[in-house]
Amino acid sequence: MLLRGLLGPGAAAWSAISGLRGMVLLLCVGGAVWASEITFELPDNAKQCFYEEIAQGTKCTLEFQVITGGHYDVDCRLEDPDGIVLYKEMKKQYDSFTFTASRNGTYKFCFSNEFSTFTHKTVYFDFQVGEDPPLFPSENRVTALTQMESACVSIHEALKSVIDYQTHFRLREAQGRSRAEDLNTRVAYWSIGEAIILLVVSIGQVFLLKSFFSDKRTTTTRVGS
Repeated sequence: MLLRGLLGPGAAAWSAISGLRGMVLLLCVGGAVWASEITFELPDNAKQCFYEEIAQGTKCTLEFQVITGGHYDVDCRLEDPDGIVLYKEMKKQYDSFTFTASRNGTYKFCFSNEFSTFTHKTVYFDFQVGEDPPLFPSENRVTALTQMESACVSIHEALKSVIDYQTHFRLREAQGRSRAEDLNTRVAYWSIGEAIILLVVSIGQVFLLKSFFSDKRTTTTRVGS
């Protein structure tokens, strides 16, 4: 299964943010589960769609989050091979949706920023297809696992949780950094504006006070008879 991305109007390049993978990451564990993580730029008035071949009965999970741009929201839409809408949300900052494929075919999910006229967004999504296979062949058997096998399974599950937590913390860190930089830029511009206004007012007051204390000389003209 290969995930393919179609760029919307004006989307010319992929860009990565600090601490996040900005390229397609395909992980295959035992040939049973695929996961795709992408961070991409979504320009204003643009729409970007992705397609994935999924077999019937496969459990899938789509999770996304807007990291930078505007009000940190985006439209998301997921369709099955027949064009039936399975998921649709408008102006969402983040969300997660799990479904089971009802038939074989190409499933399509799109992110839209068409409602924004001048603000581009940075969007992250994680699309998981399938479930993790058992760590040991004997895990699904009736017989109990050995102590070492049970410990390995517990460690494996804990490591998966750590990876998920790390991803979410990196997303929050990137979003917080973006908001802090945006706030810093606004404060800087506001400070420069206040400084200019203060300078103009000060100069005006100096000239006004100078006009109050300046000597006014009157000229008298004598007209001879």
